[in-house]
Amino acid sequence: MKKLILFLSFLIVNLNFAQEKIILWPKGQMPNSKGLSLKTEEKDGRIVQIKEPELFAFLPPKEERKPMAVIVIPGGGYYKLTYDLGGFQIAKWFNTLGISAFVLNYRLPVSPDVKQREIAPLQDIQAAIKYLRKNAVQYGISPDRIGVIGTSAGGHLAASVSNITTDYTELKGDSTSISTIPNFAILISPVIDLGEFAHVGSRKSLLGENASQDKISEYSMQNRVTDKTPPTLLMHAQNDKTVPVMNSILYYQAMTKNKVKGALFIFPEGEHKIGITNKSKLTDNWKTLCSDWLKTLFPTP
Repeated sequence: MKKLILFLSFLIVNLNFAQEKIILWPKGQMPNSKGLSLKTEEKDGRIVQIKEPELFAFLPPKEERKPMAVIVIPGGGYYKLTYDLGGFQIAKWFNTLGISAFVLNYRLPVSPDVKQREIAPLQDIQAAIKYLRKNAVQYGISPDRIGVIGTSAGGHLAASVSNITTDYTELKGDSTSISTIPNFAILISPVIDLGEFAHVGSRKSLLGENASQDKISEYSMQNRVTDKTPPTLLMHAQNDKTVPVMNSILYYQAMTKNKVKGALFIFPEGEHKIGITNKSKLTDNWKTLCSDWLKTLFPTP
């Protein structure tokens, strides 16, 4: 009980930085659900189960707000969510650039409520993109300047929504015609390959213990890149022992083959810890590189 109280207090403090909490799915309309009543659970500062997907809005002052927005997708191996360090903190950094940021706490594939594990996170990020495009005026952003940023397994989800064109949201009405593909993607130490260079924990969580080779190939995102893949920035550390740097290299090779605009930066150090707080001044430069890259995508008149 004490841990639960501490977690709720911590969550409330962090939510004070968010201007709004958005529930993505209307009650009873969440697809791919068994209808179980779950509670949000936390362990060691990570969310391991969520009641329902949520989108947290972090908005810069209107006077400083740019038309650009980014959805922040936390990592955690598809079995937990690093919602603060890999979510809220990144969102607040984007606010310093005048960029609106929305942190997505998505359903985990290991949730007992999901029917088809591998598409549950994808359904949530697709719904988030549709929501922001539909409500762009409300947030002072452009529906054509909405990107995603993901770290680790969150990078896999960001790459998935960048390349999987099937709309799994089952949303009806005027949401049907809204694209689920982001306008740009930023992948930090991303899980890409689920085969030879896989982060095994992410693969097991997403596809199960005994995934077929066809399924592994299908969800290895370097195999899904086309000339329609949005501009993508990749950051990785050469000495990353958790998610091998070959994940980013394979994705960038596929981008180059398909003439996708983007960039890849590989740091000699940084391990699997590239983020807002970096031990190395070298890897901390990812933020400057990211900011400069975004300016090349959407130059200020």
